[in-house]
Amino acid sequence: MGWLSWTVFTCQVDCVKYPNACINEKLYTDMADRMAADGYLEAGYNFVNIDDCWMSYQRDPQGRLQANQTRFPRGIPYLADYMHNKGLKLGIYEDYGTKTCGGYPGSLQYLETDAKTFAEWKVDMLKLDGCYSDIKTMPQGYPLMEHYLNDTGRPIVYSCSWPAYEVDKGIEPDYKKIGEACNLWRNYDDIWLGWPSVQGIINWYDKNQNAMAAVQGPGKWNDPDMIIVGTEKLTVDQSQAQMAIWSIWSAPLLMSNDLRNIKDEYKAILLNKKVIAVDQDPLGLMGKLVVNSSDIGIYTKKMTPVDKKTRDHSYAIVFFNRNLNQKATATVKAFSDLGLTHDAGYLAENLFTGEKYGLLHPTDGFSTPVNPTGVVMLKLTVQV
Repeated sequence: MGWLSWTVFTCQVDCVKYPNACINEKLYTDMADRMAADGYLEAGYNFVNIDDCWMSYQRDPQGRLQANQTRFPRGIPYLADYMHNKGLKLGIYEDYGTKTCGGYPGSLQYLETDAKTFAEWKVDMLKLDGCYSDIKTMPQGYPLMEHYLNDTGRPIVYSCSWPAYEVDKGIEPDYKKIGEACNLWRNYDDIWLGWPSVQGIINWYDKNQNAMAAVQGPGKWNDPDMIIVGTEKLTVDQSQAQMAIWSIWSAPLLMSNDLRNIKDEYKAILLNKKVIAVDQDPLGLMGKLVVNSSDIGIYTKKMTPVDKKTRDHSYAIVFFNRNLNQKATATVKAFSDLGLTHDAGYLAENLFTGEKYGLLHPTDGFSTPVNPTGVVMLKLTVQV
């Protein structure tokens, strides 16, 4: 969980024209200040992640990466210390190829050097992109970087773009091998600021959920890309939908927004601790689409607590209305139809409204209106 600059701030390097929206030291310290002071860190968001365009165009005489001296005058170690002093962690960006997507030096031929550099800088996470590279070498190159990162002895979360580039070229990813090398991995296109992008990612994940769910677990996460709640490019309903479905997937919650300027209704969604608890459930299972019609999709996720005697799980359920213009009614004839079979029943709560439905049993039905491009999200907790 954390914050990442790319979707909102991209590769803006003109700090004269855009002093509060360029990739520089101040952007990341500002976000760290807001995360520590405004409840995000307390809710679990603890990474502040630099993305592309932070570097100088040249490596130093020893072949090491260096930050742009104008925009990062005190260097990356200063930012790492700044984060750590606030209880946060620092993430950084590089690329497996000869250049980053923004045209800065890539890590090809420098994997070991760069891994050592990031460790010396006390970086806590690495996002390794895949521009300007030979896709056929990724199954060797990405695990090699994992090896070099581990050799440093510093715990560094490893985010790979490897499968996204294979999917783009029609290559079927080997998720087992990817899960052995990477902590999280991008599967699909970059998110952009708008509902069609969020819906497109959901559609792709729905079609490919079985292959991805099979490999996911603690320390190995499918990454559908950034949470754009708070940018106001999504409605409140759409923001709840993204937050709910990403949480049903146990996806990384890496926000891309401007935490200095965020309305209360969006902040409430991002800081909803009961929804976050679904995302961060220790089982780490990827929930799935289990019922589907033209408008309504129903997702379920097994989670804790678990009945020690029967081994029945608690569940999160999301009712999602894809229709852009009309309310729809989501109906379940019996919870047992969704796989909820705990005879003693479940205590049910709406995680966005706080409404409590009392004790619901496997034979009980449920019906709820769902706003256009919105969700109703329930937690059903086993009773013993």
